[in-house]
Amino acid sequence: MKDLTTFYTNKNILFKDINEIIPKQLGSRKKIKIYTATDIKSAYYAIFIVDSKSRFIRKNANDLLELFEKLKEFKEHNFKHKELLISSPLCSKAKKYLQDNDWRVRVDFM
Repeated sequence: MKDLTTFYTNKNILFKDINEIIPKQLGSRKKIKIYTATDIKSAYYAIFIVDSKSRFIRKNANDLLELFEKLKEFKEHNFKHKELLISSPLCSKAKKYLQDNDWRVRVDFM
């Protein structure tokens, strides 16, 4: 979590509250880290961190959107910012698909 706060502090985004959600709570077995956060302007963030060796493809993007829908139901809240922090190779179609669905994709994490 320290890496996460340092990353966002360098981007001039300060959080007053960060909570980790375990994927098992959402009924998922994926190896992904999920955080919900509130910044000092009271904007809500859903942050997904993917760290894998294989390429992140369009199918993974569909799975991520389904996981986000489950997160919305679990927290009973609609998030203003949806972010994917990724360190593995990213397919251009998956990136465009996520951006078309109002996601911010950051590949400079880690």
